[in-house]
Amino acid sequence: MTTQPKLPRAVAPREPVPQLQRAGMLDRVEKRLRGLLNDEHRRWRTADARGAGIVESLAELVAVGADRVRPVILLTGYLAAGGDPEATEAVEAAAALELLDTCTLIRSDVRDNAALRRGIPTLHVSRAAEHERNGWAGEARRFGESTATLAGDLALSLGDRLAARLPAAAWQLWDDMRTERVIGTYAHEAMAAEYLDDPWPGRCISGCDRGCTAGWYALRHPLRLGAALAGRTDLDTAYDAYARSLHAAWRLRGFLDGGPEYDWDAELLREILLEREERGIAERLIRELVDRASRTAASSRLADGWCEELTAFAVRIAAERG
Repeated sequence: MTTQPKLPRAVAPREPVPQLQRAGMLDRVEKRLRGLLNDEHRRWRTADARGAGIVESLAELVAVGADRVRPVILLTGYLAAGGDPEATEAVEAAAALELLDTCTLIRSDVRDNAALRRGIPTLHVSRAAEHERNGWAGEARRFGESTATLAGDLALSLGDRLAARLPAAAWQLWDDMRTERVIGTYAHEAMAAEYLDDPWPGRCISGCDRGCTAGWYALRHPLRLGAALAGRTDLDTAYDAYARSLHAAWRLRGFLDGGPEYDWDAELLREILLEREERGIAERLIRELVDRASRTAASSRLADGWCEELTAFAVRIAAERG
């Protein structure tokens, strides 16, 4: 009787090493954020129960931010530059960046009077509702807005606490990013108020220097911060070029397919400008921009596997929605 050879057991395919490294660091970012906010809540629950309430609201908003877009990009820039996945500084910086982004979102929601953020009521709306339920003195709307502004201040303060011990080159980028986000946001609001805000992303495509708070600061700054933490400031030029092309593709995709920044005026402009042929030209332009970003990644001296990951990331960012 012959025995059948044993077949090897099926093994589930593993993610590529770059993705595994980044996922592991993102898990540590989550733990850092959760631990920081839990510690802060315990501290104020004892010292001032009212103060603990604003920490709880901030923690709830941070907890539902599952995509962690900015930390993902920072860690991508860090690992692609050859950064040590076991080091702590990049985790601290990524957590700080998520808190800075949370501050920006809270303040944006107040300016836009948004009702929902990440599937839950915005902070100024929930606090205004609390004011009304309890019959407190003053105007509920103003209470909600001022409370939300303070929560944004708290997020920024905690982010700065995490960033305080970054190496000098990384901290300088953090400081520049903080300032430029404020100036960029003001410029955007002023242009909208002056009826100068144009939904067509022509300035981004032609290579504007600053871009917009939603795209440019979400790409260029986190990538460069990651490179600085890895001791690879020589990648600044390559990361700038990659971010510039990808940012333009992302903005053009948003204009074509619609999104939170593209309301009725963008829809009207699309109907006027984009017949089938013009839309085809715009789609080709997106592909050219993604190809340009991919070529930049391919020509850069990056860690093994990260040229392909940056190329795949560019394709995902500019992919047609729907």
